[in-house]
Amino acid sequence: MIRKNVILIFLFVACGVWAQNNGSYWQQRVAYKMNIDMNVENYQYSGTQELTYTNNSPDTLNQVFYHLYFNAFQPGSEMDVRSRNLPDPDPRVGDRISKLSPEEIGYIKVASLNQNGQPTKYEVAGTVLEVNLNKPILPGEKATFAMEFTGQVPVQIRRSGRNNKEGVALSMTQWYPKMAEYDFEGWHTDPYIAREFHGVWGDFDVTISIDKTYVLGGSGYLQNPNEVGHGYEEPGTNVKVKGKKIAWHFVAPNVHDFTWAADPEYIHDSVQIPDGPKLHFLYKNNKDIIDNWKDLQPKSVDLMNYFSEHIGKYPYDQYSIIQGGDGGMEYAMCTLITGERKFGSLVGVTAHEMAHAWFQHILATNEAKHEWMDEGFTSYISTLAMNEVMKQNNPNSLKGLYQGYMQLALSGIEQPQTTQADRYAHNSAYGASAYAKGAVFLSQLGYIIGEDNLKKTIKRYYKEWKFKHPTPNDFKRIAEKVSGIQLDWYLNDWTQTTNTIDYGIKEVTEENGKTLITLERVGQMPMPTDLYVEYGDGSIESFYMPIRMMRGKKGNPIDSMPRKVMPDWPWTNPTYTITIEKPISEIKSVKLDITKLMADVNPSNNTYMN
Repeated sequence: MIRKNVILIFLFVACGVWAQNNGSYWQQRVAYKMNIDMNVENYQYSGTQELTYTNNSPDTLNQVFYHLYFNAFQPGSEMDVRSRNLPDPDPRVGDRISKLSPEEIGYIKVASLNQNGQPTKYEVAGTVLEVNLNKPILPGEKATFAMEFTGQVPVQIRRSGRNNKEGVALSMTQWYPKMAEYDFEGWHTDPYIAREFHGVWGDFDVTISIDKTYVLGGSGYLQNPNEVGHGYEEPGTNVKVKGKKIAWHFVAPNVHDFTWAADPEYIHDSVQIPDGPKLHFLYKNNKDIIDNWKDLQPKSVDLMNYFSEHIGKYPYDQYSIIQGGDGGMEYAMCTLITGERKFGSLVGVTAHEMAHAWFQHILATNEAKHEWMDEGFTSYISTLAMNEVMKQNNPNSLKGLYQGYMQLALSGIEQPQTTQADRYAHNSAYGASAYAKGAVFLSQLGYIIGEDNLKKTIKRYYKEWKFKHPTPNDFKRIAEKVSGIQLDWYLNDWTQTTNTIDYGIKEVTEENGKTLITLERVGQMPMPTDLYVEYGDGSIESFYMPIRMMRGKKGNPIDSMPRKVMPDWPWTNPTYTITIEKPISEIKSVKLDITKLMADVNPSNNTYMN
């Protein structure tokens, strides 16, 4: 059963969210109740769904839309066609969908749909169900939709599916008719083309009947552990299952998705974190991986504690790490990862997917439009976590992410980060933009506003926007409030253009016994600059030039080093000259940004040696 404190937490959170809807922010609400009967022989299932939809918007709704994600796994689907026409398709997909037989495809078929007890008209358009309401849903009103549906689990190709390459029977992700999100921008009804997701916040009550030999894990809290057994029951409980099937009953409060996985060979371990969630581990009974999965468990505890400390406390009472899927993907209160990995890789994929529990499943950005916010922020924080938890002792652990961005910026195929996730012309450009460039956005923000302010920004962002749908501007405004620095220019240039950063030392000259250092902005993107001058006696002095658009300045990033704050550098001015009251003979070197936090695409012009 759900612990009472969990119920109270989520009632409090829900009230807090809705209390803000009398202002400018609002969000819709759903409550699902589903009963599923799974046939493990033919991988088909039938289900009923009762969905209560609350229209918290100021708009009258005449239509609603559902996602039918499994329909993507059919020859001729939009995912299939798109994959076969990309210059660099995901090798996990390639042309595999086009070759699926009728017994191997995926589908969700809606048998009936009623609104408040009355039949509605609907039409299937690929992976989207278009529903014309028989009665509009007015602002503040609720509507109840009752649906009967059937599905077939596709052969494992991308994220979802049966019998993946490691032999996991069922990876049930995006498996049910899912109400599309409606927000201040309108409906989000993107077809499923293998990218990311966006969902409505709500509550899930799901019962899954399946062969009694199968072990399940996933989103939510198991309500009947003493009935299903498999290591979930209280110690000493004598579990007796009648018949051929077990009904697993889960409740997941205040999430925007529900996922499960099942296999008859799963080993189930659990670890209770003091003052934290219980971690569940489900993995195949394969002697080659058992040791790694056992060793993963204390590292997962460390990771959970790291993220709770550096972002905000994980708000649920459980998190499950499950072998399945086709790589690694985040879901509500759980992740599916492939498990036949070397230990470092196993911890690394767990770190990344667990970090997504914050940057996507608590801070629920629209991944289709702002994929860099969840993937990039996750890559940033998980890289730092790995450096600490795995004791890598790397003084520049983010270097690889910077290199990934640099390769993208110089590749000739970069597109702005405002590009819709499915519309990137190259998979490689999407990946580098979302993961590497997204992470550098956050790291480089620390260069602009200061590392301490960045840490405060992340925590305040979590505190103010958890259980909501934040946008890039919402994050930017938090950073501005924390730092007192204006950042519209940064968000605009970094995410809405492909402008690059390139600052250089143009020349160093002497005049009347003084040294003149002329800097130049070569790239189109403006940035504040830190210049470091090393003198002949070994001492180093820094010079800080904020750009005028910042309307503020950061603190000294190196407390032990003397720093001079110079007059603002207007971005319109291509050059900037600093005068040093010493001759060139007393200067050993001049360097730009020794911290390497500015993503300068041409560091060759950043150093002058005397």
